[in-house]
Amino acid sequence: MKKRLLLLSLCVIILGTAGCGKQEVELKDGEQVIASIKGNKVTAEDLFDKLKNSYGETTLINMIDEYIANKEVETTDEMTSNAKNQIKEMKDYYESNGYKWDEVLDQYGYSSESVLVDEYVVNAKKEEVAKNYLKTQVSDDEINAYYDKEIYGNYTAKHILISPDVADDASDEDKEKAESKALETAKKIIEKLDDGEKWADLVKEYSNDDASKDNEGLISDFTKGDVVDEFFDATLKLKDGEYTKEPVESSYGYHIILKVSNTEKPALKDVKDDVISSIVENKMTNDSTLFNTAWVDIRKNYELKINDTVIEDKYNASK
Repeated sequence: MKKRLLLLSLCVIILGTAGCGKQEVELKDGEQVIASIKGNKVTAEDLFDKLKNSYGETTLINMIDEYIANKEVETTDEMTSNAKNQIKEMKDYYESNGYKWDEVLDQYGYSSESVLVDEYVVNAKKEEVAKNYLKTQVSDDEINAYYDKEIYGNYTAKHILISPDVADDASDEDKEKAESKALETAKKIIEKLDDGEKWADLVKEYSNDDASKDNEGLISDFTKGDVVDEFFDATLKLKDGEYTKEPVESSYGYHIILKVSNTEKPALKDVKDDVISSIVENKMTNDSTLFNTAWVDIRKNYELKINDTVIEDKYNASK
């Protein structure tokens, strides 16, 4: 039975979903003839033995992982919507380059777009299962270290941004001159503030941040990760009502920052779930193998046992 199930899955990979749907051979003991020519017959067992060496391990593990993913995670409207949006982008790309979408699907073995949607949804579920498993592996020391270093209250500040006025194709010399001019302007604004000129007036006159200049450069309720690190680090050093005495350089240009207020750092118990999620996200970003190693453990927890030695050897070698 295990071999016959695997054979059917291999058929999907090799012949495509539509082709497998036309399979008329009733599989019983592997001796059923799949194809014949004068002087030779190919049985289901022959085909299985041939295909398992090329596709057996991958197909079997995909079947098992799909079962686990569907058991662990329910399909949501958001998953389906995200899948359709991603596929629409892909479809638009191919069609804009002169391809027919139905032919693209057929080329990659998909009988319809809905089959591709289902695959995207399953992949999303697999990622969620992996993350959920990895969350259980996060230690208290990791949680406390992340909380101490990365969690802050919310801050509100105002800023004046001076961006270098330089074209994308400018020479290095022109870029250097534009940087120098922006820095000089930022320093001049600080001097004006020191001389008692009004913040609101200077924002309107100088700031290049169009999103905030009509509101005195206000940026409300941000924490670490919401703004560039240079901006956040500079804000941390200020008291309420203080502004930076030197321009703060970032990828956007030069900032003069005026701190307005901040809230207290939240208690660990209130942000623990977010902390664990962030730790897992960072780990997966920094280690591309972590998804696969997590799934090895997940299958082990489900007591995976492979009865075919050829496929088992290939699976063990791929860990």
